[in-house]
Amino acid sequence: MDQPMHAPRATMQGEAALIRAVGTFALTAAVINVIIGGGIFRMPASLSTQVGMAAPLALIAGAIAIIPIALCFAAVGSRVLATGGPYTYLTATFGQFAGFIAGALMWISNITSSAGVAAALSEQVANLVPAFAPALPRALLITGVYGALFALNAFGVKLGARAIVALAALKLTPLFLLAAIGIWFVDWSQVSFAVGDVPSWSALGASMALVMFAYSGMETALVPSGELRDPSRNVPRATVAAILLVVLLYLGLQIVGQGVLGAGLGKSSVPVADTAAALWTPARVIFLITACISMTGFMMGNLLGTSRLVYALGRDGYLPRVFGRVTESHRVPMWALVAHAVPAWVLAIAGNFDSLALISGGAICLVYGLVSMAAWRAQRRDLRERGDAPFVLRGGPLVPALAVGAMVLIVMTLTQKEFAAIGIALAALVAVYAGLVFVRRRA
Repeated sequence: MDQPMHAPRATMQGEAALIRAVGTFALTAAVINVIIGGGIFRMPASLSTQVGMAAPLALIAGAIAIIPIALCFAAVGSRVLATGGPYTYLTATFGQFAGFIAGALMWISNITSSAGVAAALSEQVANLVPAFAPALPRALLITGVYGALFALNAFGVKLGARAIVALAALKLTPLFLLAAIGIWFVDWSQVSFAVGDVPSWSALGASMALVMFAYSGMETALVPSGELRDPSRNVPRATVAAILLVVLLYLGLQIVGQGVLGAGLGKSSVPVADTAAALWTPARVIFLITACISMTGFMMGNLLGTSRLVYALGRDGYLPRVFGRVTESHRVPMWALVAHAVPAWVLAIAGNFDSLALISGGAICLVYGLVSMAAWRAQRRDLRERGDAPFVLRGGPLVPALAVGAMVLIVMTLTQKEFAAIGIALAALVAVYAGLVFVRRRA
């Protein structure tokens, strides 16, 4: 029997308290919203600077790396029941320690990525309205954005899911139009798919870290699995569909940007808006507005997904139990929302995109590698927490091995400074885990 909306307080804790209201369409929109955040409006210029006219090859290489990872997420996501995403995937397959490491790494990554995109959003708005450039108006703007997104999530997952679909439609329509129309104006002498035109293998490797950061996001959108309808069918469909659409869009915009702006693409601070302006001058303002909508959509999906991760950590006792409870009126994890939104808001006001991206990018590569191993182990054990037919990876360990191998190759491009940052973060997480286990055993 379905739970009544205003159930007794005792039922407002645990997985049964959540409402399964997110279907394939809303989940696909959530994945796209989180992936297409601020990166798509910055990356064409960065790739052009690093790889030159062969930049599309970096996007293709990134797609080859991300698609096996998406399949691993789909496979393990169709087998594990509880809300939490990578955290619950690793707990179900490798135990509590691995699960905690995955969850904590993902939470840190998502806090910093949300804050970084919020900081970038304030810069986009200041381009449109210079009055928001000074520190105080900027801080008020960021506060207002986080306040609005918190309110949307606080009034229930259905309202949050509808907002995500609306934001996805608003930002994707002009981007796809630019790619579809701009392709007819491309100077193909400015675009190359030849390996020989890559400046160096080190340049291509460095660009891959940027591409993977731009493609990342599915792990956040898939966290609220406890609120998905028919996840064994919806998770694989939504994940693969969203990734394919994102890859096509990124590739299309890169080709159009290079083919229209040429060498000037690498010098642009707003490459998508400048590409649109080269085709139709008034479009520059339209795409600056689109960038703001896109970044807001990213933050919305990030808050929805990551608050459910914090909920799962509270539910399972790795954080105070209050984070694992939901409100009686709207069935949302209110304290988990606060725990994610507040530190992200503070970091956004105090920091900038570049300074916040390091730990986020390194942590997410580690999460992807862990989830790929979890997919292999879940399939090998034929784990079926949901009870229905799961999504099966053909070839046994082949797809997970490809995914892990790709992550190893990308991590090897990191500098000593980046390795040190990741090592310090991992050491801190292990200390936190040990402290929590000690407290729980003493209780």
